[in-house]
Amino acid sequence: MSDSLERNTKISQLKEPLVKKLCEVLDKSSSKGWRKLGEIVGSDRRFKVSSDDMEMCSLKVLELEGSPSLMLLRLIGERGCTTGHLMDYLQTLGNQDALQCLKPPGAVKTHLQPVIMLSSLMMSSLPATPGGQSYQSLDGRMKVVIQPQSQRLHVGENLQLECGAVGRPIPRYQWHRNGVPIANASKRKLTVRRRCWRRCFLTSRVVYRSGFLPLLCLISATDKVALLIGNLSYQNHPQLKAPMVDVYDLTNLLRQLNFKVVSLLDLTESEMRNAVDEFLLLLHKGVYGLLYYAGHGYENYGNSFMVPVDAPNPYRSANCLCVQSILKLMQEKETGLNVFLLDMCRKRNIHDDSTPNIVLRVTANIVFGYATCQDAEAFELSSSGFTNGVFVKFLKKRLLDDEKITVVLDRVAEDMGQFDATKGKQALEIRSSLSERRALTDPILPGDSADLLHAHSRQWAKAHELPESMCLNFDCGAQIKLGFAAEFSNVLVIYTHIVKKPEDMSSCQAHVTDFSQDLDVDPKEMNRETPEETGIYLLSSCLPQHCLYTRLSSLQKLREELVFTVCLQGTFASMDDDHPVHWTKSVNIGKPLIARLDLHRAMRRNSCLQTCMMPHSPSHSPCHSPGPEHRLYPHHGSLQAQDNNRLSPQQRYLDICEHLQGTLGGCRDSYCDHLSQRRYEPPYDSPEGLSSSPGRLSIPIEATDDIDELQTVFINSLQPQL
Repeated sequence: MSDSLERNTKISQLKEPLVKKLCEVLDKSSSKGWRKLGEIVGSDRRFKVSSDDMEMCSLKVLELEGSPSLMLLRLIGERGCTTGHLMDYLQTLGNQDALQCLKPPGAVKTHLQPVIMLSSLMMSSLPATPGGQSYQSLDGRMKVVIQPQSQRLHVGENLQLECGAVGRPIPRYQWHRNGVPIANASKRKLTVRRRCWRRCFLTSRVVYRSGFLPLLCLISATDKVALLIGNLSYQNHPQLKAPMVDVYDLTNLLRQLNFKVVSLLDLTESEMRNAVDEFLLLLHKGVYGLLYYAGHGYENYGNSFMVPVDAPNPYRSANCLCVQSILKLMQEKETGLNVFLLDMCRKRNIHDDSTPNIVLRVTANIVFGYATCQDAEAFELSSSGFTNGVFVKFLKKRLLDDEKITVVLDRVAEDMGQFDATKGKQALEIRSSLSERRALTDPILPGDSADLLHAHSRQWAKAHELPESMCLNFDCGAQIKLGFAAEFSNVLVIYTHIVKKPEDMSSCQAHVTDFSQDLDVDPKEMNRETPEETGIYLLSSCLPQHCLYTRLSSLQKLREELVFTVCLQGTFASMDDDHPVHWTKSVNIGKPLIARLDLHRAMRRNSCLQTCMMPHSPSHSPCHSPGPEHRLYPHHGSLQAQDNNRLSPQQRYLDICEHLQGTLGGCRDSYCDHLSQRRYEPPYDSPEGLSSSPGRLSIPIEATDDIDELQTVFINSLQPQL
């Protein structure tokens, strides 16, 4: 068809701008969007879109610039769905705007030449040169005969990678590093020099029909999970401000690094312990686990204690959570990396003489980043507005760096050391036993843990599901839109907007009321005309305008489903007394966000509590003093050079092809604020001073071209390794 795309074009071959436009249309539509499309596709047995698939698509709304529609299109594209199928589904859906995206003017029909993309992306195809052949192979598809293999290397060895595929014309190759094409690396063999391979993410995917090949990655995580806790509204201790801003900023940054983030404010002791238990449930072998805490704290005998908002005055270890106890439990999960970022004071608690004995394993994957040195305070900056604490002010500028985590923290320490306001008062301290070059930017490759990863993703999604927006129709003819947003995992924002009112109604107002007493919502801070008036300072720019806003915090205290009332009042010009008329509707949105996990209950497993109560021997903990930085430990075994006589038929054939073809060629912010002591209160002494403890690839290439005659000789003996 000249006015539209080929109906048999695969979805994976659609141009990126077209796909982006289509996803924008589907993401924005509530009644004719991606959810309804998924239901229609799911009714077609050929592509089998399950409820689990739809749930995974819905998770994308929690990622920065994430698109559920894009995830859905990728899923059905992998299962063989073509543009023609998609157009039929969109026609059934009745979304003409989305359908029009697949009918761009001036679309040109072209032949395609296969290209193997050795990358983290799907296989793409390049237009054939003028007079070039259309794509063919033995049975209408490309055959993969050699895949890159996992290898063990000694320190100093180069990494040798090899792949191969056949088809007519011969497929082309392109190697990628971290998703970026490597210049002049377009032959099936690749040598990665020893100085480069530690941080190199090289993958091989050849996609045809619905098939994906395994990935090769030298350093990766099986998943990434982060628990962020900010305690500021203390019942018996000084109030804090910065933890809310710090947790919010780190949440957004860690999501960009593909962490599953749980962000919580103002937790009691039992809520903190239950939150840690839920965090531990998301961990398994190879996972990167990160815990950030901002609030009051102290350190005794090398053990760090986080203070809940309901801690008595004075508090002791029995009222607090021991960080080393949490590390012990994380080690039992065989995690790949354990990172603790503790934004709290480390003064000794003279009221606590307990000595818990926490015996940790000796593992080379532990990193502690302390906001301040031992026996010192951490600070937040006093100002009229909301600002970061000193630690996160500098951490957030470095967190996305593609470097080993200890290198990132070293740079943060150097930045903090140049900050005049805290010189001699606060300095970052790093303690690490990390031997490998692990970074927060490392990719996620679940490997054998794919099923476990999926189960944990569903568990995490359970605590981050927002209610669907809804429209309420009242008997008078007015229509009210009810929307929801998440500021934190335990903070929900409700906004109301009058969509339609009757013509004879002179005035119309709508508000929400009658919330559960578990949430302790102040009526004076509900239904405000600006987000800031109700305490929504961080999310305000992301919310729609011209609404009334209500902020519900401490959702973890919700014991029953959240039921509230939407009230509408209006006056009519035809009424003499001008008294408003009232209408009400009851709304039940279930248990939103973290409320589903029932953190309000008494401590369910007590595992964290039990490890805090053991007698203490500081020498058993390997992280009481800074560990040395090591080079990457070598894996046993080596990559042996292959003798030509031992090459497989596939390898000999591909080498001959390449030989005959030859090479184608290929502000930091300025602060005038006063410092206030943060995460600290009497009776501890304030220090007079502190000592600061701050802590591309260039690869030759070759390429291939068409040698159909030679390929025919070997074609029948080649078996695809799929």
